[in-house]
Amino acid sequence: MPTVLTAVLSHETNTFSRFPTTLDCFSILRGGDISRERRGTRTHLGATFEAAETYGWTLRHPIAAAATPSGTVEDAAFEHLATAILAEAEGCDGALLHLHGAMVTDSFEDAEGELLRRLRAALGPHVPIVVTLDLHANVTSQMANNANGLIAVRTYPHIDYYERAHQAAALLDRALRNEIRPRVALARRPMLRGLDGGRTQMGPMRELLDRADGLEAAGEALAISVHAGFTAADIHDAGPTVAVTTDGADGRGQAIADSFMDYAWEHRAWTSQSWTPIPEAMALAAESGTAPLVINEITDNPGSGHYGDATNLLAAMIEAKLQNAAFYAIFDPAAVQQAIAIGVGNTGAVTLGGRHDPAAGGGPITVPARVVTLSDGRFRAYGAMAGGVWRDHGPSAMLRTGEGDGIEIALISRNGQATDLAQLTSLGIDVPRKSTIVLKSAQHFRAAFTPVARRIITVDGGGLGSVILRGGRFTRLRRPIWPLDEVTAAG
Repeated sequence: MPTVLTAVLSHETNTFSRFPTTLDCFSILRGGDISRERRGTRTHLGATFEAAETYGWTLRHPIAAAATPSGTVEDAAFEHLATAILAEAEGCDGALLHLHGAMVTDSFEDAEGELLRRLRAALGPHVPIVVTLDLHANVTSQMANNANGLIAVRTYPHIDYYERAHQAAALLDRALRNEIRPRVALARRPMLRGLDGGRTQMGPMRELLDRADGLEAAGEALAISVHAGFTAADIHDAGPTVAVTTDGADGRGQAIADSFMDYAWEHRAWTSQSWTPIPEAMALAAESGTAPLVINEITDNPGSGHYGDATNLLAAMIEAKLQNAAFYAIFDPAAVQQAIAIGVGNTGAVTLGGRHDPAAGGGPITVPARVVTLSDGRFRAYGAMAGGVWRDHGPSAMLRTGEGDGIEIALISRNGQATDLAQLTSLGIDVPRKSTIVLKSAQHFRAAFTPVARRIITVDGGGLGSVILRGGRFTRLRRPIWPLDEVTAAG
């Protein structure tokens, strides 16, 4: 009965953020709590527990740690979490880790590569290590060289964590039985962006994922992972990659990876994204409809490590005197405490938002509001992303401002993007009956909100994402690189 080490360590690091990531920023499960919280869920670990029963593994699961994307991870946090994982490595026959692939620490711009390097040193050269990654991983040679398989999610919104973990577990089990000796080949091009930001519905990403499905089905590769990369990271290896896992290192994997990246390079400028100016968005929001107009505020998306407290768009909604509207959410623990002090059912002035960087989406605004709901911030998600998992945004509040139905504003104490209807309904926001709903999210919101929306439009509220796009100063990124430089050949 093989002993398999499994763990989750997930953080997508926005190196441009002023908000450092400490150990307290991570939600951490340990030991038996992992089994109690994750068994029976459609998550990486839910699938891993199922696979262990199927294949007869004994699991060691020391830690599951994840934090909302934010600034550089402090060394002390990384060392604490990495040590917890490595402490259980001795005597293991294999490892199945669930990482993000875009973590940056004070000392390591390739934190996952460093973790895998240490794990490889602990386990030795012949023990198989298989890793699941996010589609937005910045994959490095160090990751590829120290893993026997890299398998990224294939959907955006990411709704296939469960399936990818089962795929990774099946690959690991074959390696444990000595049926295969998997190796990883990696390819990149001088691209910081591309593949439509990872959107999997159409365009070059969809084309490559369909090709990958065909090649895997035909037995040409064990696994093909296409990564759009995470562009808000000033590191040498940021940008799209393709990782191909094959049985042995005979050149097949590298040929596939190179051909995929050649296609990505040729179609690097293709995009499905269109942005609506705020005045036009407000005009559309004033129209009536039988379902909500959903506006995603893409450049203040906490899921990309943005601050989540930009106020420009909210101020425009208030000025437009929108009715029956909802805004999710402003990350502002101090504003939540103001709401608590005012009390449910009472009215008062609340100063909210714009605390991290007023130049990134607007400074604090003061609104007269009625406190409608106060909550401890815990709720169970039931959507396609991590269905069945309890989530916690800390003390939270819902305010209503303006005349009549006005605008309902969600305030949270732990940052997080909108991915699940329960984030709103747990605060008393009646999603299907709203005329307009604003969400701080780039793409993940679509899994839950597309079925209830009459239309979806994207707005730039001037947040940190907009600041990076306009003038992000990359100092560690390899150069030249598209689109920051004139690059005419894939190189």
